[in-house]
Amino acid sequence: MTQAMLTRDAQTTTRQQLIEHLNDDLSREYQAVIAYVVYSQVLKGAQYMNIAKELEKHAGEELSHALAISKHIDYLGGMPTVTSKPVKQSDDAEEMLRADLENERITILEYRDRIRECESLEEYGIAEDIREILRQEQEHLIDLATALGEDPPHLSRE
Repeated sequence: MTQAMLTRDAQTTTRQQLIEHLNDDLSREYQAVIAYVVYSQVLKGAQYMNIAKELEKHAGEELSHALAISKHIDYLGGMPTVTSKPVKQSDDAEEMLRADLENERITILEYRDRIRECESLEEYGIAEDIREILRQEQEHLIDLATALGEDPPHLSRE
């Protein structure tokens, strides 16, 4: 999708569509809270001790994101969802971390879109809050990639 297409799509976003998109984001935040809570407790081995502690911290940050997104959905006149996206379960630590890495990548791309949508509706306060959430999500992505011993993935829809 080209930048022009993304910009055009954001300009045609309605308030109701923004509520729906924010609810989708909220479902992803719930997914992250659950995943980070579980993964932080079941990761085993000396090589994962530091990342397990970091995942506990991420769980709290994701809960904070969920609260902020819920507040904005309510402000816009919507009802926050109570449904999480599915959480990948595995006994393999690397598989869990890779699932988290992919979820963070998708979340970052979605929040980039949400900022454009908010700004097209002149909801600058919501856009600013999402920018701060986006910054933390990017830190999570870097932490996960580092734990896996690799560079952060390329962030593009292509």
